[in-house]
Amino acid sequence: MALEIERRFLVGGTGWREHILWRQHLCQGYLQASADGVTVRVRLEDGRTEAAQGERAWLTLKATVTAVTRAEFEYAIPVADARQLLGLAAASLSKERYGLDLPGGDWVLDVFEGENSPLVVAEVELEREDQVLALPAWCHREITGLGALSNAALARRPWSSWSEADRQALLADGLCNDSDIS
Repeated sequence: MALEIERRFLVGGTGWREHILWRQHLCQGYLQASADGVTVRVRLEDGRTEAAQGERAWLTLKATVTAVTRAEFEYAIPVADARQLLGLAAASLSKERYGLDLPGGDWVLDVFEGENSPLVVAEVELEREDQVLALPAWCHREITGLGALSNAALARRPWSSWSEADRQALLADGLCNDSDIS
């Protein structure tokens, strides 16, 4: 079984831009997303970024082990199959993903589009759950394990549909506000 050990953070500001290594445009749809943390996702890289290697697609199953660790099974699939599966998905989203040159793990940053704009979320894959991590200043609030901000949840209930009270409750720790999320 493959394990994904990952921490996630809301991002404020644009300081991350100086660390970009590559970018890709992703469309992803959720064929299954349960309250117990099992998701089945189809993802399509549409090839519209300069670093893209053409269109590519994957089918992924994830299951929660702990708040930081998930079992992950990911398989390349034909692009035509991915397009058909995206059409069957109950919920979907799109985003620009950036690979970053930061120490401590494999960092990516997602700039959400459409109804999830202006959310920006950084993720870092780690070797161990207890791994020490130096956070960049633009990582404003850890959202690891916060189900409402998982990609699957944002596909079902986009950020733009949240009430102001719900947004403020999430951001109540004072570390960031909507104007910081960009």
